[in-house]
Amino acid sequence: MHQIRRIIELHHQGRRIREMVRLTGISRNTIREYLRRIEASGLGHQQLLDHSDETLIEIVSTDPVEKGQKGRILEADRFAQLERRLERYSSELKRRGVTRQLLWEEYRQDHPQGYGYTQFCGHLKKYLLRDDAVMHFTHIPGEQLQMDFAGDKLGYVDIQTGEWIACEVLVGVMPYSNFTYAIALDSQKQEQVIAGFVKNVKYLGGVPLSVKWDNMRQVVKRADRYEPVFTEALEYLSQHYNTTILAARVRKPRDKASVEKAVDIAYKRLYAPLRDRVFHSLEQLNEALHQELEKLNSRPFKAKPGCRRSVFETEEKPLLKELPSSDYLIKKVTESKVQRNYHVIVGEDRHQYSVPYTLIGKRLKIIYTSETVEIYDGLSRVAIHRRSYKKNGYTTLAQHRPEKHSHQVQQKAWDGEYFERQAALVGPATLKVISRILQSNVFYEQTYNSCLGILRLANQYSNSRLEAACRRIEFAPLVNYGMVKNILKKHLDKEITEPIQFTPPHEQIRGPQAYQ
Repeated sequence: MHQIRRIIELHHQGRRIREMVRLTGISRNTIREYLRRIEASGLGHQQLLDHSDETLIEIVSTDPVEKGQKGRILEADRFAQLERRLERYSSELKRRGVTRQLLWEEYRQDHPQGYGYTQFCGHLKKYLLRDDAVMHFTHIPGEQLQMDFAGDKLGYVDIQTGEWIACEVLVGVMPYSNFTYAIALDSQKQEQVIAGFVKNVKYLGGVPLSVKWDNMRQVVKRADRYEPVFTEALEYLSQHYNTTILAARVRKPRDKASVEKAVDIAYKRLYAPLRDRVFHSLEQLNEALHQELEKLNSRPFKAKPGCRRSVFETEEKPLLKELPSSDYLIKKVTESKVQRNYHVIVGEDRHQYSVPYTLIGKRLKIIYTSETVEIYDGLSRVAIHRRSYKKNGYTTLAQHRPEKHSHQVQQKAWDGEYFERQAALVGPATLKVISRILQSNVFYEQTYNSCLGILRLANQYSNSRLEAACRRIEFAPLVNYGMVKNILKKHLDKEITEPIQFTPPHEQIRGPQAYQ
């Protein structure tokens, strides 16, 4: 507009169009058009300059001749027609299946000379932006902790089955300092949510005045904008930690904007560095997550001095309430009959836990939390396990098995290296005999039984006699358990200390195959 005002002043001074072009940088034809419209307005130069920018732009932008053209709709009138309907259009867009294209088609049916699709969408967008304004909140140090689950999951590979186990990630942030915490959990069950919160406040080293949660069913029993009803477990949690539980409004993520931003940062600073790493347990995953978390909280701010940790420790941590003397845990109680496989089942997880086999057939009480499973026979605790969330899985302690079962499990764990290590403890000849037996048969169970038999002869005859017997046959073409046992039984190991020299194999000597 300052250029248009400059043209008006130059025109009043009697300057030619060529001079105006040189002084303003505007093209000749554009200046001619502005001068034509200024003269058509019938107003003096001072009157034009006294007008506001909005009035002056209307004068120089719309020709009075054009205003009088038959059938032409003025811009102001056309916008007024649309403006009256913008409020209804904005509400219609929230209905399922309603699009801007549909609204524009309905608008053009009522107003054939109305705006085209592009201008229609432009005006509608400007109207919607008025309701999309955001407010800056000034957070008070130590006042609030915001918590929410990340949408994307992390996970680990079960080393026994090779299965990828997906894990939920709970994120918490202190809005004043943006001090962030994250932990991977087995699920979003209520006891897991509470366990994540407990570890979060322990990481903070204190309890804030309030905790704002997403409107999740594990926390909120009945949603309400003004007085939401929280679950019983969360009410007890609030009392235990002497803090206030708050809930964001339904479908209002801006109520907890800080944790929404923290989740986005977690994807970039926690998830991304771990994207190519493979973990084999939840503990390994959380340890790596904690390492990246320390880097994030110690990362210097770009636009101001310090980092998340320094701001939190100097300005927020001193204002937090003290942690209670004990952690808050949800304890659940159930009962289960000990099956013939000496296991009881926690039906919630469909997972089985071992008890001493002498309790088969008895009905036992099970008390379990998010981390442990305790099993009681009356008032006596007979077993304790770390809780597992693996469906249809088994958690078994070796001391709960009968002796024959322990032997069977031990036998399945045997391998060639185990027998060679045991033979080396006896002597080099025994090691050589065991190694030859292991190489003699393809079927491992048969060779393992032979090796086990030879090694157990030491219990009956001593290591020195077993080593002497093996030294006697270490150069024999064929060695087996029976040969070693016969030597020891007949005391042949005591008769000769030098190994028996067997005829070495030679191509000119016929073997047993020549007599078939």
